[in-house]
Amino acid sequence: MDIASILKEQWIGGNALNSLPAFLMNLILTAILTWILGWVYTKFGESLSNRKIFARNFLMLALTTMLVISIVKSSLALSLGLVGALSIVRFRAAIKEPEELVYLFLAIGIGLGLGAEEPLLTICALIVILGIIMLRKLGHTGAVQNNVCVHLSSGKQIALTSVVKVFAEVGATASLRRFDEMPERTEFSFVVQFVTPERLEEFSRAIKNLDPEMKVSFVDDRGLGM
Repeated sequence: MDIASILKEQWIGGNALNSLPAFLMNLILTAILTWILGWVYTKFGESLSNRKIFARNFLMLALTTMLVISIVKSSLALSLGLVGALSIVRFRAAIKEPEELVYLFLAIGIGLGLGAEEPLLTICALIVILGIIMLRKLGHTGAVQNNVCVHLSSGKQIALTSVVKVFAEVGATASLRRFDEMPERTEFSFVVQFVTPERLEEFSRAIKNLDPEMKVSFVDDRGLGM
């Protein structure tokens, strides 16, 4: 057998030629489903990190997972080789919030499902999961809507209970993330849920009663609905 025949058999053999259209179709479907997943995460997620930037990882993660599963699914030897290859990989990026991990697993699930050539099952499962996520979020639209990171810095010694009392007075729910008490200043970091933007302005005025020179910073990557 000459080299041309060997190359033809390896590159455009019957099995490869027959499976290529299905592979490309699943590849495109993976990209579409991952885009939908990223849109839902950006719109309905509650993570305080930049969700638009984080969602960009979903596409490459899902496509890579699908490629790997498509290659190893029919070969036990390749599957064992994959385990050995992945054993030297260390994922050291810190996952700040559990919600981020959930969406990463969903992206991996899309790649696994379509790599295993189960498009209908993958689509149905994703529709149900994303539907539950959106319904849960929409079900709380009448209640607390805004998650804001509030940072307070004062040149005075201020008790934590005094700050928490101000949050309670404006009807906000606060979760302490950081508290630094130093001889020359006191700093607080909270994740706060305000019912309305007006409550945020009310808190900004009320907290100045503890220290007129207090520095107040509000951070919300989604923006406040006005």
